Amino acid sequence: MPGNTAPAGYDASKHPPFAVTVDLAVFTIRSGALSVLLVRRGADPYEGSWALPGGFIEPDEDAATAAARELVEETGMDTAGYHLEQLRTYSAPDRDPRMRVVSVAHLAFAPDLPDPTAGDDAAFARWWGVEEILEDPDAPQLAFDHREILTDALERVRAKVEYTTLATQFLSEPFTLAELRSVYGAVWGALPDRGTFIRKVLSTDGFVVPDDRSVDGTPTGSPHPALYTRGEATALQPALLRPRAGDEVWEGFGEV
Repeated sequence: MPGNTAPAGYDASKHPPFAVTVDLAVFTIRSGALSVLLVRRGADPYEGSWALPGGFIEPDEDAATAAARELVEETGMDTAGYHLEQLRTYSAPDRDPRMRVVSVAHLAFAPDLPDPTAGDDAAFARWWGVEEILEDPDAPQLAFDHREILTDALERVRAKVEYTTLATQFLSEPFTLAELRSVYGAVWGALPDRGTFIRKVLSTDGFVVPDDRSVDGTPTGSPHPALYTRGEATALQPALLRPRAGDEVWEGFGEV
């Protein structure tokens, strides 16, 4: 691997130093609502304000490693149960009053996440309904540019469940189709048409795999709802589109 020794003639002092952090938009579904993990900052800047969890990237870390570490520290769960991906980089010169700080933001989601434990620089941590934070005028204002990050992360998740099978990652296995449909309702803010949704899911090879039991443990084919597990498919073609603003009916699900 290349070393950290600067090449001859290179003057690092010509460039002002800056720090690099990771911020995390961590989503789960609680009581049927899409929720995001927020921490109340225990130190300046923005002491007492709510913010996304995150922290500085250590000298021996890359951004992905730092994000995974912060995720474990903030939730106490193994990253094997998460979907974690990089969102984008936020680099406005004045986004942090301490110094020039560039954030490599990530989003994560997983099913049944527990009550969180606050990290080193947080006084308290809790789950908030995403709709409450972004749409309620009385909701707390987020520190730094974290409202922008949260808005972008929400749009990424909404889009991802349109053209991928990642909605299943919000559920513990096995699950019913009604539970899977409720994920779309929580993420999009409205439920898809039941019949069209079921036809789409069951007609997509590898979207879900039938389990051999129903919800009460009896064999599939009993009057009780059937159970499913995640399939191997990752993409939906055609996509399962969200309703457009002003739509009176759910459209755009493609052929089923």
